[in-house]
Amino acid sequence: MSAGTPRALASSGQKPIQDIRHPLSAEESALSRSPDVLHPGGAGERDLILPNGTPVDTSSPTSSSSLLNRLQLDDDLDGETRDLFVTVEDPKKHVSTMETYITYRVCTKTTRTEFDLPEYSLRRRYQDFDWLRNKLEESQPTHLIPPLPEKFVMKGVVDRFSEEFVETRRKALDKFLKRVADHPVLSFNEHFNAFLSAKDLNKRQGLALLTKMGESVKYVTGGYKVRARPVEFAAMGDYLDLFTQKLGTIDRIAQRIIKEQSEFLMELREYGPVYSSWSSFEEDLHDPLEGVSGCVSNCSSALEELTEDMSEDFLPVLREYVLYIESMKNVLKKRDQVQAEYETKLEAVVFREDKKTSVPADVEKCQDRVECFNADLKADWDRWENNKRQDFRQLLTGMSDKNIQYYEKCLAAWESLIPLLQDKQEAKGETN
Repeated sequence: MSAGTPRALASSGQKPIQDIRHPLSAEESALSRSPDVLHPGGAGERDLILPNGTPVDTSSPTSSSSLLNRLQLDDDLDGETRDLFVTVEDPKKHVSTMETYITYRVCTKTTRTEFDLPEYSLRRRYQDFDWLRNKLEESQPTHLIPPLPEKFVMKGVVDRFSEEFVETRRKALDKFLKRVADHPVLSFNEHFNAFLSAKDLNKRQGLALLTKMGESVKYVTGGYKVRARPVEFAAMGDYLDLFTQKLGTIDRIAQRIIKEQSEFLMELREYGPVYSSWSSFEEDLHDPLEGVSGCVSNCSSALEELTEDMSEDFLPVLREYVLYIESMKNVLKKRDQVQAEYETKLEAVVFREDKKTSVPADVEKCQDRVECFNADLKADWDRWENNKRQDFRQLLTGMSDKNIQYYEKCLAAWESLIPLLQDKQEAKGETN
């Protein structure tokens, strides 16, 4: 095959995805790239590979000083040492003549030389987080961007300024930033740096919205349609569809359980005082009746805690992963668009009689984009799968512990009633 002949796309045929030649692999011969290749990083950077065989994405290379400074911050995450810590805390309500909104303090500690200072503390509102995510999605189209909590809530159903809602959103925003900070590529994004260190982002808001709209139009009006996804990515899409159904079912049932628990809690709160009022005119049964009232009260408190845990800890994780699935599906669609573009250009070259040298080069560049998209998406999929296992293991373990604690509290409450009944029985026997 001559140098000017376009290569067939390995991922669009019968070969498995593992057989694709990775453009960033050290074992791959250097590809002849055009300077305007879509994948970030450029042609001048050297291919790197870790000792364990993991290729390093050169789109956002880690500085040597940052690698050395990792030793200074010894917080461990899955065996990897961090050099960037981000937390979201201290929500505050701001009231002005035009609007009412909540801001959050974003605290950053880092040893990376990309930052001018080792620590930052800035206040950000939700639209600033939204600006960041839009910028990440625009500048890193081949990567999975963690989701934000939903912006809009139903008026009259949820008070978005309530303490519970604000705290739930704070936790979600904190998790969003931590996921970005832990990502080997996204954490080096210039917009993420600006979000953590710049004092004012307000002037960038309108531009971010327009850019995102333009990007969406670009993918919708591209005019390319992929023939078929490679087997591995088709399996990803099928898994996401099934996972969405499972999460939807669990979320629906969990909300019904919370509703029923809340109704049962209201009944218990009315039920307990009845025994207390009854004891006031039953001298012989006063202590046992007061004991039952106390048991019901303790069970009510335990049930209230269990219901709050499900609302504040269990449901938010389910909803986060529903949004995560939407993000992953969007990345898959973008990958399909790039593959379809390559297949269309390749087909045009094959059936074109006058084959100019510039056309095969354009096809080569398009194939490199597909391969880079495949590599980035696979890496982010593995990272997402790992996070999912950890999150759901922690979620289900916590749910088990909370339920055990609930039943232990109820059991302890009713067991405390037994001595009262025994004493009353013994007293009655002595009287007889």
